[in-house]
Amino acid sequence: MKQKLMLLGLLSIPIVLFFVPMAWLEGPGTICLFKNIFGVDCWGCGITRAIVSMVQLEPKKAVEYNLAVIIVFPIFCWVWIKCIIKISKFI
Repeated sequence: MKQKLMLLGLLSIPIVLFFVPMAWLEGPGTICLFKNIFGVDCWGCGITRAIVSMVQLEPKKAVEYNLAVIIVFPIFCWVWIKCIIKISKFI
C-alpha cells in the first residue's frame, strides 16, 4: 500500500507542476538569502520557475529564468524515472 501511494505521488508531480500558475511563482518577494543580502541573483535563482516552465513546455522561458535548467532538468527527469522504476519493482 505504501509503495502504491509513493508511486501515485511521484506520477502526480508533472501533473501538479503543469498546472502551477507562473504568476504565483513570479510573486514580488524571494526567499533566496543570497539575493536578499547582496541584491543579486545566485546561481540557483529561478531554477524552480525554470523547471516549472520546462514541464509546461516553455523551454525558451525556462532558459530565461536560469540557464542551468539545461543540466538540472534532465537530471531531475532521470532521478524521477529511476525512482518510479525502483518503486514499481516492489508492487
